Amino acid sequence: MASAPQPGGPGTVSLDPPDRLVRTIGAWEGDAGREWLAALPDRLAGTLERWELRPERVFTPGGQISMIVLVRTTDGTPAVLKLGMVTAETEHEHAALAHWDGRGAVRLLRAEPAQGAMLLERLQGEVSLRSLPEPKAMLEATATLQRLWVAPAEGHPFTSVADYTAALAGHLRERREEPWAAEVRPLIDETLALREQLLATPVEDVLLHGDYHHGNVLAAERSPWLAIDPKPLVGDRAYDLAWLVRDRLETLAASPGPAGCRPPPGREARRRTRRGPRAAARLESLPGRRGGRLVAVCRRPAGRRTPPGVRQLAVVVRRSAGPAPRRPSAPPARPSGGPSAPRRHRPHGGRRRGSAGRR
Repeated sequence: MASAPQPGGPGTVSLDPPDRLVRTIGAWEGDAGREWLAALPDRLAGTLERWELRPERVFTPGGQISMIVLVRTTDGTPAVLKLGMVTAETEHEHAALAHWDGRGAVRLLRAEPAQGAMLLERLQGEVSLRSLPEPKAMLEATATLQRLWVAPAEGHPFTSVADYTAALAGHLRERREEPWAAEVRPLIDETLALREQLLATPVEDVLLHGDYHHGNVLAAERSPWLAIDPKPLVGDRAYDLAWLVRDRLETLAASPGPAGCRPPPGREARRRTRRGPRAAARLESLPGRRGGRLVAVCRRPAGRRTPPGVRQLAVVVRRSAGPAPRRPSAPPARPSGGPSAPRRHRPHGGRRRGSAGRR
């Protein structure tokens, strides 16, 4: 059991890795992940000593491939020590945070990139945008996202969206031939074709968060909300918006209660995906691309069937020119008893579904 002395206190601080980290690092990274986990106690102890940090507690549930420890520096300043496994997605996290320098994102205080160690300013880790109602969370998320979209430095190390999605496209081509993929092959083909169309259109390249969702935006003292845990890329702003549009889909698929009490998954998918183009237009994030598309591909483990309600979301494709035109609605039918017949009671203060009550 790993532990560290607690200055000024009677006991020690347990520094055992959280259960979620133990489960996911082996499942996701295999033998390399298990080797990293075995070396984690020594790496953690060495970093605490070199940086003269006093641990307070391990943050749980913590990250999935990183350990988060709440610490204090020698002058008593609260901070966060993040020790993560270095992968292709995480190796440049420190560089993105340094480039943003606290603008819209958590501030990097110190780093040892080869060790996957970062000292970060402490935010309110228990309060993310997931604590807000979804409409309000989306507004706050888009406001924070605009601050992250800056030009990358010359000679930057970040992978481009084109190169990153080229690898994903290769996986899709392989998986489309599997028997279980038969029903989604048209979606896969459309996705691959749309990727080629999007890459053929020149756009302004900006630094992207790469994994932008409500859980990766935390409350802070110096700013209402700050982003954490980037998987930085360089490319089209629409990439970050696509991640934001598909947020909370897992919550939708896992919602409890009778099916009759919830909208059909397909209808909910259409409602959610309409937000992407509206957000794009509101942020003016797709200049010169009104005929383009906003695309998000939902990945899933090979060999497993897509959960009910998420199959329709395997590929989300909507025109980024704005919301789809509404069909003309027929005038409401009069009650059968004629003009003088009493109106039926409507719940929710008499509002019709889909009008003012849903704004």
